[in-house]
Amino acid sequence: MQKKLFVTTTLILLFLQFNTSQAQNFSEKDNRWVKGWTNFSPNKTDYPEAEEKLPHIISSHMYLRNDIVYFMSGDVYVTNEATLTIQEGTVIRCDHKNPANLIVTKGAKLIALGSKAYPIVFTSNKAPKSRNNGDWGGIIIAGSGKVNTVSGNGLIDGNFQPQYAIYGGNQYNEETTILSHVRIEFAGNTVKRKEGANGLSLYGIGSSSVIDHVMISYSGQDSFNFHGGSNNMQNLISLKAKENDYSMSEGFKGNLSHVIAIRHPLVSSPKGSYAIEIDGYNKETGYIRPDDVTDVTFSNADLINLSNKSNYQHTTAAISTTNSGLTYIHNSKISGFSDVVKFDRSYTSIALIKKSFMMDNSFFNIHSKGVDIANQSLLKESLDILKYNRFTESFVGVDDLFSDPKNNVIPKFQLKKSLNTYMVMQ
Repeated sequence: MQKKLFVTTTLILLFLQFNTSQAQNFSEKDNRWVKGWTNFSPNKTDYPEAEEKLPHIISSHMYLRNDIVYFMSGDVYVTNEATLTIQEGTVIRCDHKNPANLIVTKGAKLIALGSKAYPIVFTSNKAPKSRNNGDWGGIIIAGSGKVNTVSGNGLIDGNFQPQYAIYGGNQYNEETTILSHVRIEFAGNTVKRKEGANGLSLYGIGSSSVIDHVMISYSGQDSFNFHGGSNNMQNLISLKAKENDYSMSEGFKGNLSHVIAIRHPLVSSPKGSYAIEIDGYNKETGYIRPDDVTDVTFSNADLINLSNKSNYQHTTAAISTTNSGLTYIHNSKISGFSDVVKFDRSYTSIALIKKSFMMDNSFFNIHSKGVDIANQSLLKESLDILKYNRFTESFVGVDDLFSDPKNNVIPKFQLKKSLNTYMVMQ
């Protein structure tokens, strides 16, 4: 009996040791998926000149070949349940004078299936070294998935043609789009329209959609923007967006794994920019059920602001959560921000805060208290949500903390010191 108990106890200890080491594995090998298809210096890349212009209305199935460089100008709508298919390795140059937008309307589909060796690239039509955040509009995809508004649907932000701007429905499992090994560079224009021109905007996306290996660089607004729908995605990169890196609202539900957000402390929106912005519901359109709010899990995420002790005062919290949204952060790194998370006034009690935000097996390096909360009377108790995560005792600049964070080929966010040398909140 004692021998059996000893064996059982040993197995349990080995199991716990294995799972702890796995949960806290921050090795750069975890980011091998970044190699081959990404570009961390897109302003230096000399893309070929465009040869063929896309029509403004694509109402039947269309196939873009990689032996042609395409030019997109103004608003291009994919309509009439047509499918726009893009071959791996295709380059689409996007107009900055008449800022381009690709709008895939409800019922239509975009299939952009690149590969590691031959990614699909949407980029500015400007010459190398002259491209900027927000040169052109962005990619907008409308689906028939669930949206937590009173009507169950909505209109795409940005005053697009109303007959093409509807999204949402009851086809929760819809395959709205397939995006893999795709780069979107210098999108997010704010001149033509103040809203709607994010790098990639997904409205009412269905759960059968495939979204992986997507890199959005130098967006003038959000990089990734989600309104309702549900989907599990992986291998996403946001590089130096002006507004938020990952913004979710209207009841979007999903798991995002192996995610990178790289920010610069001097590049931000006047209203504040965050690596993650979670909005539980849209106050303007209302909601169907108060408990069916936005609910997102991030795992194996690197949320990095490239700040140091000379400029860290310009940073905000890494995560903003409003209107009772739900967020879970697992096995991730947060560094260079003022706080881990910021709560608005909708979080009225400690019980609600603890229900709405969870974080475990993670690491953070910040220069303020850790939690920024509208109701200051809850601040002290709210810090409990950061328990069981490791952190730096005082703020550490990006170059001192990570192995090679500013590498222009592939940045490396491996901790220079062993994780176990840092403090643990408990």
